[in-house]
Formats: sequence, C-alpha cells, structure tokens
Amino acid sequence: MISNEVVTIKNISEETDNTECWIFGYGSLIWKPPPIYEEKIPGFIKGYVRRFWQRSTDHRGTVENPGRVVTLIPIEEWKLLNDYHVHKEDDVTWGVAYKINKKDVKEVMDYLDYREKNGYTIHYLDIYQLEKEEPIIKNAIVYIATTKNEEYVGPTSLDLLAQKIYECIGPSGPNSEYLLNLASALRTIAPNAYDAHLFDLEERILKLIKTSGYL
Repeated sequence: MISNEVVTIKNISEETDNTECWIFGYGSLIWKPPPIYEEKIPGFIKGYVRRFWQRSTDHRGTVENPGRVVTLIPIEEWKLLNDYHVHKEDDVTWGVAYKINKKDVKEVMDYLDYREKNGYTIHYLDIYQLEKEEPIIKNAIVYIATTKNEEYVGPTSLDLLAQKIYECIGPSGPNSEYLLNLASALRTIAPNAYDAHLFDLEERILKLIKTSGYL
C-alpha cells in the first residue's frame, strides 16, 4: 500500500503504536543505517523494482554533474518502460527494516528527511521474509522517489549509466562507492538474491576501475 497523503512526524507517531515504528531501506540505508535503531531485520518488498534512475545532486554527485542513486518503480508502471533487464513476476526487492523506538522517531525522521531530501517522499509498504506468506512488518516507512519527481531520469543505456556512476563524486563520496557498497551489502543480507540491474552495473563499474587503475 502506498499512502498519498502528506506525511508528517506527528501523524507518523500517531499511526505507530506506543513503542515503535519500522523504516525499510533498499539503498544506502542497507549499509549506512539510521543513527538510532533497536533492531534490524533483512526482508523484502513485493511489487517494485530497484533501479539507478534517480539523479543525485546532494550526496553522490553535484548540480553540475549529477550522480545516480536507486529508487523503486512499481512493477505495473515499470512494465510500460523500455528497460533492458527482465523482472520476473516473483522477483522481490531485498533490503533491511529498522525498528525505531517511539522516543527516537523525531530525531531519526529529521535525519532521514534531510538525507533523502532530493526527490524522495514517504510511503508505506509491507515487509516479507522467505517462506512466510504474511508480512512480518505492516506499513513500514519507505522513502521512494517516484517517476513524477524532477530528478527522475528513467531507463538509460547501461554503458552510459555505468560511466556516469564511475565518474561522479559528491559530498558523500564517489558514486561508484555507493553502488559497490550496495552490491556487497545485498549479498550479505540475502546471499541467494540476484538483482540483475545492480549486479550488471557492478560488473561494468569494476571493469572501468580495472581499466583505469583507480576508484
């Protein structure tokens, strides 16, 4: 489920119980977690694909030379796009869910609202684990940059996309570091998962690094 209402710290607190809320990360939050959390659980969401189709002018690139970071595309919307990679109906998007104590919600959300400010908005999705039909977490907070935001770029040639990621650097570091860390973290939390888009780009980036001799 995606909520289209305006989300605030106040109604996030009201919609959670008296002790906690959950935040799901599918990008840098996997390997660079929130500053405060009580528990983290690997899991996946259904009905979305993860793609490097979001410009980054604030963390992994600049206004003059924007990097590329991941967002989530609803599968039904993705089917209308010209994408190189196939996404099977039973494919899922792995990430990590973090439990946040209610007393820490404002601090954590203030931090994430700044970190995810470049086109991302708050949505609610259910989190699953393997061999469990019912969600293990309902209505986790997820930051998604929709295809309607101004930094969305859509499908791009993989060679051009890899070159862009390889070349870009922003205040948070090299864009290639972001991609390589994400690929490594995904293998750690879900060793049997395969993200064709991510791992294909990783292979291209590693070839560029090997050819040039530097990250």
